[in-house]
Amino acid sequence: MELHLAILTLAVCLSADAQLKHSDFKINGCSDTEKESMCGSNGDEIWHADFIQKMGVNTLPDFADPLLFPGFYESSVAEQETCQQNLAVCINAYKSPPEEMDPPETSIYTKNDVQLGVENSLVCHVTGFFPPPINISWTKNNVIVTESVSVSQYRPRNDGTFHIFSSLDIVPEEKDIYSCTVNHRALQGQAQTKIWGVPEMAAVPARLGPAVFCGAGFTLALLGAATGIFFFIKGAATDNTDTAEKEKLFMQWTYQ
Repeated sequence: MELHLAILTLAVCLSADAQLKHSDFKINGCSDTEKESMCGSNGDEIWHADFIQKMGVNTLPDFADPLLFPGFYESSVAEQETCQQNLAVCINAYKSPPEEMDPPETSIYTKNDVQLGVENSLVCHVTGFFPPPINISWTKNNVIVTESVSVSQYRPRNDGTFHIFSSLDIVPEEKDIYSCTVNHRALQGQAQTKIWGVPEMAAVPARLGPAVFCGAGFTLALLGAATGIFFFIKGAATDNTDTAEKEKLFMQWTYQ
């Protein structure tokens, strides 16, 4: 079923002479299975409606000044009713034409540098797809994982497609293998799977890292000192040889 979207974009300039511009947006979308209401700024989400928990969710980082969104959730509920009505009208008017579909592109990476036994997050970024409905699943060592998984709201791109993030909280251990699998209608049943394994460099425990690097540095310093002494002695020997030759030539010239 088609997704009906209403996107409001506002460009805000702080002053006539300001070089910095901010682009704020609000999205209301619905289909026969999904619905979304989200506010954002400069391409990032700052608030969305959770229709399951029946509340608004502020998604700004903890260090940011908190913003209040009074009445936004109630407004989103009313807008969803309007969206469903418009969706029914559009389906009837356009006789459900074939949807334009764009397949997703998927990448997987860690939030922080990897160290064994240290908490981290794997991020699965899915981008460039249309329409929005998409399914993302995780596995660890070929076992499906459902806990410690979070999924962002659908976020619009300038080309009319969407992107979304899913993250999995992990504690990396040696030989662990994780995968992120993406299903979308444009893939026609050929799911995309990205695999991530714990890098070999992470096999050195964090507490041993400084000792290893210090030991390597000390070894290099010893090698450098030995090389310097070798060339110093060689140079001194060369200088002594040259001096002896000069004295011999001087004595020969004197007695001639």
